[in-house]
Amino acid sequence: MDVVAFTRAMVDIESITGNEHTVGEFLLAELTRRGWQARKMPVEGDRFNVYASAAGAAAAPAIVFSTHMDTVPPFIPSSEDSGRVYGRGSCDAKGIIATQVAAAEKLREEGLRVGLLFLVGEERDSQGARVANQQPVGSRFLINGEPTENGIALASKGTLRVQIVAEGRMAHSAYPELGESAIDKLLEALQRLRAMKLPTNRDVGPSTLNIGLIEGGRAPNVIPDHAQAELLYRLVGPADELRHAIGTTVQGLARADFGLEIPFMRLRTVDGLPTMVAAFTTDIPTLTNWGEPVLIGPGSIHVAHTPGEYVEKTQLAEAVELYCRITKQLVPGSLGG
Repeated sequence: MDVVAFTRAMVDIESITGNEHTVGEFLLAELTRRGWQARKMPVEGDRFNVYASAAGAAAAPAIVFSTHMDTVPPFIPSSEDSGRVYGRGSCDAKGIIATQVAAAEKLREEGLRVGLLFLVGEERDSQGARVANQQPVGSRFLINGEPTENGIALASKGTLRVQIVAEGRMAHSAYPELGESAIDKLLEALQRLRAMKLPTNRDVGPSTLNIGLIEGGRAPNVIPDHAQAELLYRLVGPADELRHAIGTTVQGLARADFGLEIPFMRLRTVDGLPTMVAAFTTDIPTLTNWGEPVLIGPGSIHVAHTPGEYVEKTQLAEAVELYCRITKQLVPGSLGG
């Protein structure tokens, strides 16, 4: 199997989150053509996950390879040079899909069976993973692919989204004493949060904070009566104490409304492979019914989501061998089916 050509074929299919239908149909047809028993797993509207297993298998595979089909915007078609494949999704995560299919085919040739699970919605809300988690096949291990430069992840940081909301009182800006500035309150609350000591994990490193969006006010000549900011924390442990600290820190100035939370996770490692810590989040916390998770894949997260996204061709080839090696180490002998 030519993993470079397979990667480019998928990159050239636009699949920004919500629009994964066409790439899903491509994978379904390609896997079926290659002799896999592939099926749609409906998610929403015309969106679906793709699950494939060995044709005629009598039992569920012990190991399932998984990653996502969707990408962030904008669509960037593929190109290549002697060392790299470029384009949106080349490393996150269509190159990974190609390597997982290639590894699964090599294992099948050796009489070992694995499953393949390709999901929609990872870049937004893991909707595809949530649906898949209600339909497990009984696998013991889930090998999830994300750009880790082929290092195996010791852990994956969690995520906590917070909206900080400040309220004030409108007045004419010539008479600020008659109003109460929500923006002033918000700025003070954010300054306190930036100064707050965040949890640190000895093995994983510190939690981090990003103030991603600030909005408020009505006009330059109006004392603002409303302001808010969207924050994202990367977690290295449980969120309960951090949530309490955030609420206490902004008390009297603003309120903290907590949104999406994805837990910090420690992950299964395999002897003999270099390790890393994934500061990003994945579908893994939402796929708890698919087996003990392993996280590894070709490509660098540092170029994912960028205009120049790429994956090294040598890493694609290496990933195929790594997926085969990890499979054999986790479940020696027959993998069922």
